Amino acid sequence: MDVLANSLSKMLNSENARKREVLVSPAQKLLGQVLEIMREEGYIEGFEQVEGSPGGFRVRLNGRINRCGAVKPRYSVRTTEYEKWEKRYLPAAGLGILIVSTPKGIMTHRRARELGLGGRLLAYVY
Repeated sequence: MDVLANSLSKMLNSENARKREVLVSPAQKLLGQVLEIMREEGYIEGFEQVEGSPGGFRVRLNGRINRCGAVKPRYSVRTTEYEKWEKRYLPAAGLGILIVSTPKGIMTHRRARELGLGGRLLAYVY
């Protein structure tokens, strides 16, 4: 079971159904960091952790997600290869983000390129 892939799929389905809020579970640190990046980039309004039996995150949607998904398998990326993966997962240059796990933490591909870091692709959003 891939929690990240299931959560992104659930968010996309809720977005397409014009819902304003969705509950994704279970709560994981990786999922929280990905949601934080999506919030910073403006793809979601915000999120809060839900305590209780199933746990998870309550995500407030704002209608900006056209498509999102997890990258499977999690490919390794060098600093010089980001353009190749942008062409594969994003519709146009400068539109959308790739979320990458680097030695300095989880960040967008643009930030990783600025810092000269490679890593592993986790997800894409546009």
